[in-house]
Amino acid sequence: MLPPRVSRKRTSLASLVEKPGSSIGGRTKDEIAIELASGKLMEGGQVIDFSSVKGDSRAETALAEARKTVINSLMKNEQHHQHYIHINGPKQILGINDEVVKEVGHKLGRFADAKTVQKCAGYLRSQAPPGFFESTKGEASKTAKVLSDKEKDQCEDILSKAYEESGEVTSAFAKTFYMGTQLLPNVSREAIWAVYVWCRRTDEIVDAPRGEDDEDMLKDLSSWEIRLENLWDHGTVEDVFDLCLLDVRIRYPNLPIIPFMDMVRGMLMDVPDIGQDRYDTFDELHLYCYRVAGTVGLMSMPIFGCAPGYNEDVAREPALSLGVAFQLTNILRDVGEDAVKRGRIYLPRQDMEKFGVTEEQIMAQRVDDNFVNFMKYQIERARTYYDQARRGVFMLSAESRLPVQASLDAYGEILTKIEENNYDTLSTRAYVDKWEKLSIIPFSWYRTLEISKKLPMPGDRPFDMNGLDGK
Repeated sequence: MLPPRVSRKRTSLASLVEKPGSSIGGRTKDEIAIELASGKLMEGGQVIDFSSVKGDSRAETALAEARKTVINSLMKNEQHHQHYIHINGPKQILGINDEVVKEVGHKLGRFADAKTVQKCAGYLRSQAPPGFFESTKGEASKTAKVLSDKEKDQCEDILSKAYEESGEVTSAFAKTFYMGTQLLPNVSREAIWAVYVWCRRTDEIVDAPRGEDDEDMLKDLSSWEIRLENLWDHGTVEDVFDLCLLDVRIRYPNLPIIPFMDMVRGMLMDVPDIGQDRYDTFDELHLYCYRVAGTVGLMSMPIFGCAPGYNEDVAREPALSLGVAFQLTNILRDVGEDAVKRGRIYLPRQDMEKFGVTEEQIMAQRVDDNFVNFMKYQIERARTYYDQARRGVFMLSAESRLPVQASLDAYGEILTKIEENNYDTLSTRAYVDKWEKLSIIPFSWYRTLEISKKLPMPGDRPFDMNGLDGK
């Protein structure tokens, strides 16, 4: 899943939104309560589905105002075409900033100019069923007729290169996640890379260094939402990496746009002035986990596919459970780093008070018996969600089971490393190296077999499909 969210201190949003009432960070308690009340508790009583939840919040207001500014600007520049905004391509790829380039080790997306990107987009749209995209049916078929075989081969080469670089970005930023994708068939693997890169770019748009200017960030994020909507509805793109997502959109027509939009709301939760830097209850943290990680599970489900007798509705609960498990693991691993470097504490205050853990000791990186007991409690909670998620592995298509189980096991091993570090996540970072991850794969393979339900491996918890059997 995505790495833990990173925030930078900004102040300019205070001029955009009013701050009524008491708040946690920039979100008022009333705003939070409305969103929490809109969540749906799923079967099993562990997972809350916050899909499409939007409160009447200052974050939504600020984003909506930025959206108006973006659309007005585009209209003034006459960069629109019929029912959708058509942009020939930016000089710099949005969300592929210097940090991304540095991590990957070379410049990205330089293998096709804007005109060629648009030609490739037309080629991809021509492969969609008639009527799949709004207002582009004629344009798509026309593009297909005028392209020569050589031009079509060029488009395929460009798409292949875009997927290749998407894999490089995934490998650079999410090594455990990338390892799991290596076990997928080629088409599924590339599709997951395309989804990850979209998520990575969303993260970078919010966290890109901008000094004190957050208005530009909101404009970029609004542009990003408009681009997503136009790609979904009309098949339009602006850069080479959009081509990958367009290809995925066509290959997996049941891929929903909702989790992508929800992830944007998760990114906003980490923005000072309109976001949240403390969490009173676990339900509040659960909302955050859904938006920044559970959404990835929902994006991935259509790509992974379901086993006979199951469907995405049945597999939804374990997919969301895995997102919560992954993000909780991120949070527990990085308690000290998030607090000291970023001034953020993602741990529920109610739990901290229950175990006698204070913000002062976290900032001072002081581990004591209270903190150890607190961590034991949180690790047990995370493992409960891993257990919930594991049931979903058997609902997936055969070729997707091992990649998901291997990712689940490798990420879950971080919790074991925390235990081996005497629960010190204030000054020590739990780490699972490459060879340890590889050594886990044979055990993961066994856990994908039906026999593992009746004969679990030593140390594994009893397996229970109760309430999730769709057969």
